Amino acid sequence: MLEKEVVEKIVKDFGRTSGDTGSVEVQVALLTEQINRLTEHLKINKKDYSSSRGLMKMVGRRRKMLEYLKNSDVNRYRDLVKKLGLRK
Repeated sequence: MLEKEVVEKIVKDFGRTSGDTGSVEVQVALLTEQINRLTEHLKINKKDYSSSRGLMKMVGRRRKMLEYLKNSDVNRYRDLVKKLGLRK
């Protein structure tokens, strides 16, 4: 779970309006932050299989949201991927 301050900062950075928590950009950014934190946890705790499963589910959810954004608005997709540094 992310801290309230982190969530507010992400919503402010990626939201289309103030208090926008439902847009695809905000949801993907929040998932990316959770994925990064869980990845660090799994580097230390290699046998935490339930968290590993949760990580795979989050990655799949993020992938589906990015695919939706790519199909609906390519420019927003490219901007988001560039901001988050996801694709190389």
